[in-house]
Amino acid sequence: MTSSYNSGAETPTIIERFYHWESTTPDNVFLRQPKGSEWLEMTYAEAGQQIRKMTTAMKAIGLKAGDHVGIYSKNCYHWMLADLACHMGGYVSVPFYASLPGDQLARVIDLGDLKGLFIGKLDKWTDDHIAAIPDDLKVINFPHYDGNAKVSLGLNWNNLLAENEPQTENFVPNLDDLWTIKFTSGTTGTPKGVMHVHRTPAEIMINELKENWLGLGRLKAIRTFSFLPLNHVGERVGIALPTVWEGGSMSFAESLETFVSNIQQTQPTILFAVPRIWTNFYLGILKTLPEKRLNLLMSIPGVSSIVKKKLKRTLGLGAIEIAATGAAITPAFIKEFYQKLDIHLIEAYGMTEVCGSMTNSPMRDAPMDSVGKAIPGGEVRIDPETDEVLMKSPYMMTGYYKAPEKTAEVLQDGWLQSGDRGTLDEHGFLRIIGRVKDAFKTSKGSYVTPNPLEEVLAKNDFVEQVCVVGLGIPQPIALYNLSAVGQAAEKSEVEASITSAIRDLNQTRAKYEHISTAIIQSEAWTMENEFLTPTLKVKRFNLDNAFGDQYLNWHEDPKSVIWS
Repeated sequence: MTSSYNSGAETPTIIERFYHWESTTPDNVFLRQPKGSEWLEMTYAEAGQQIRKMTTAMKAIGLKAGDHVGIYSKNCYHWMLADLACHMGGYVSVPFYASLPGDQLARVIDLGDLKGLFIGKLDKWTDDHIAAIPDDLKVINFPHYDGNAKVSLGLNWNNLLAENEPQTENFVPNLDDLWTIKFTSGTTGTPKGVMHVHRTPAEIMINELKENWLGLGRLKAIRTFSFLPLNHVGERVGIALPTVWEGGSMSFAESLETFVSNIQQTQPTILFAVPRIWTNFYLGILKTLPEKRLNLLMSIPGVSSIVKKKLKRTLGLGAIEIAATGAAITPAFIKEFYQKLDIHLIEAYGMTEVCGSMTNSPMRDAPMDSVGKAIPGGEVRIDPETDEVLMKSPYMMTGYYKAPEKTAEVLQDGWLQSGDRGTLDEHGFLRIIGRVKDAFKTSKGSYVTPNPLEEVLAKNDFVEQVCVVGLGIPQPIALYNLSAVGQAAEKSEVEASITSAIRDLNQTRAKYEHISTAIIQSEAWTMENEFLTPTLKVKRFNLDNAFGDQYLNWHEDPKSVIWS
């Protein structure tokens, strides 16, 4: 794909790129929203009319340029329209996770100094959520999405469109004006509002198209599929940003139940997914086509290409050109599996504070256990005393909103403290060992870093996720959630597989790292019970809080596998 952006011109903002496509390709499809078996398709011109009317409406209800406006919704086409209306009106977009309970919603509304709030597609809308909304907050609710909670609070989106004329001015924000505040740590501790200016996403795209680091400039078409939370930096910068910048089309998932059919009908050219999604794809294949048979078919000339093509189409990846993984470290065996399908998973390691990636692995020779090399213009080093990964990025945040002391803690001498432990090899490839704070001390006084152990134990078709714990007990133990394959298997078969994997692991580890017991938990780890983050990472702290008082009993139990 050839970008229309001239690198010699003045740096444009995201909304200027939208204006460009609105005027030059008005009939091209921009947004695709599924509803049952049908798709609502919105062109750039149609989107522009709604965005322009909403911008007028926001001004009419008293919002002023520079005001902070929140977006509290799951992914949908209204999310994108609301976000672009914030750009067009000169507002600061402050998006939230749609899973926030009422008390946490109240906290970020207060911390973010919100003047306005879009409320949209939500699983839950309770009295606690209603109580979280201040009386003086300007609220606009999206049209109702079937199967989701009904929200009547505030002014209705469609009514506002009917009552207001489209803004005719092509407003352009200053590059150094605040673009967004992204809140992190919304479930534990005090949330931190990461501030980024309009210049940052613009330069990310300009430099990507100049360097072709990830390969966006080679694409003939930008066709994205959005399902991870759009307020998360990976989805917003990795999916939404290139779609708008390059005039692509963006499709959404309607629900978890329709996810597979939605992505199959989209066949995106770009996809960003967390490791658990890539693992679920992998397990889904093995459920119908065991790995031994798959490997056999892959080894037969002629048959191999047919099998690959069919599997990729079934996964919705028949046209994929950039497949990215991130938000947690992806196990090497998952990358190796997709390589068999001729899909190179590009690891994206970074933080909200650097507006996305700090390292990537687009190079085909990247070690499978690495997260790649520093992005162009970026720099990574390892603290010699703590092994903490330190980073410098061209896309650094301007700081945490109204929290200079927290900014000073994490930004020292221009280096961002990542909180991750890692190593750098002689070729510049970064490997992540785990979180600095994830290491725990057993009662024998030894420190255990759980992440490398978990990566080995997770390489099991029966396993959905595993968490190694053991604070204050003699030896580590492993908590398991089973995959659909594991849940359907005989208990004896599952126990034998997990026992064998632990035995093999223990033979390669120091005595203090030996896993004494496996605990298979019947309750699934979900966002609802707060054992998973919105990006599907395990909340180790919450598992410790919920089950820590049972750790010693589980460790001392004579059984090697316990069903809990």
